[in-house]
Order: sequence, then C-alpha cells, then structure tokens
Amino acid sequence: MLQIKGVSKSYDGKHLACNKIDLEIKEGDIYGFIGHNGAGKTTLLKSIAGIIDFDAGDVLINGHSIRTEPLEAKKVIAYVPDNPNVYESLTGIQYLDFMGDVFAIALDKRQHLVDKYAQMFEIAAVLNNPISSYSHGMKQKIVLIGALIHEPKVMLLDEPFVGLDPKASYLLKEVFKDMCSKGTLIFFSTHVLEVAEKLCNKVAIIKQGKIVANGNTLDIVKDHSLEDIFMELIKES
Repeated sequence: MLQIKGVSKSYDGKHLACNKIDLEIKEGDIYGFIGHNGAGKTTLLKSIAGIIDFDAGDVLINGHSIRTEPLEAKKVIAYVPDNPNVYESLTGIQYLDFMGDVFAIALDKRQHLVDKYAQMFEIAAVLNNPISSYSHGMKQKIVLIGALIHEPKVMLLDEPFVGLDPKASYLLKEVFKDMCSKGTLIFFSTHVLEVAEKLCNKVAIIKQGKIVANGNTLDIVKDHSLEDIFMELIKES
C-alpha cells in the first residue's frame, strides 16, 4: 500500500507546489494522476520516490516511511521520470545489468525478464548499442524495462506514454493490467485523459498543489467524460 499523508512541498518558501496532499493507493490499483502543467504532479511523484525531500507530512510504502526508512521503502519501488535521462555512455544491456545489480536480481531471472521485455518492446537488436545512439522512444523503453525487471510492488511513472509508439503504448497498458492483477499498484501522471479514463480504476486531479477530486474513476466521471470533469475542475474560481 502507498499512503501519502499531508505532504507539502515549497521550492521558494512562499508557494506550495504540493499542499497537504492525502492519498491512499492500494495493491491492484491503477491510479491516474491528472493536472495541468505546474500543478504539482512531478513534485509529488519525486517526493514519493525519495528523490526530493518535502517540508511536511510523510509517505509510507508498505508501512515504511520514505523519510526514515528510505532503503526499505525503495526496495519495492520503480520510478520512471518524464524525461528518460540515462547513462548514455553505457549500452542498453549494461544499463539493464546495472539495474539488475542494484536490485540484486538473480542472473537467470534477470536474463529471462530482459529477453521478455526487450522482445516485447522491439529493442533486443540494439541492446549492445550505446544509449547515446537511441531515439527518445528507445530511451523511454530501456528505462521502462529497467523498472520492470525487478518486478516492483509500487510503480511510479511520470507521463510514461510520452514518446512511445502506439504498439508500445498498447503493450505497456497490458503489462500494467497484468502487474496489477498480481498485486502491484501503479500511480502515474498523464495528460492523455482518454488513457486515464479507460485504463485507471481510480484517478486524482490536482490543481495548484491541491487535490480537487479523487476516487473511483466511474464515480468521478459518472455520465460525463474525464475531460469534461477535468476542464470544469481546473476553471479559475
């Protein structure tokens, strides 16, 4: 379970990028995180992952605080940023081996999962090439594979579908569904509201650092579309 308890974060001491955010995401949830640019989505995801510190509140991952027990919490996390900045001097397979070493994945299991996802996302032929030669979409795929091979229980992703071709996007959605059926929870931001509406069983909408709606997707959408609800909620008051 992922519990976000009163998390607040300010970069300048004046304006809150995240303002007392409370969310609970359970095993098996595919939870969409929606908001306009600058609303606080990336800040919250980085705070959950322990990449940046936050000013107040706490994040518990399977009962472990990201602040006081970061190693225990991070053992079950995979984080995929919105911009796939990776070690470009490494080859694809070297990067995946590095990720395998970090999470102590047995070599036989590692090889099986690397082969599985490299074939699925059609980059097996370039795994021995330097990442510097990869396109943006290929870099996105190698980062996703690096996250998937340690079979995390908590997936945090910032705009995971950006840069992916339609086939890869479809396959990633199927991977998400399969993982969640086995107990993984997925929390991801997206600007593609149609994807969130069709894929996610729950959504949260953030506006100026505050959660303005969250819960079951069907309960929030009702007889409208998620796009209609989102546009109504982010109107200037």
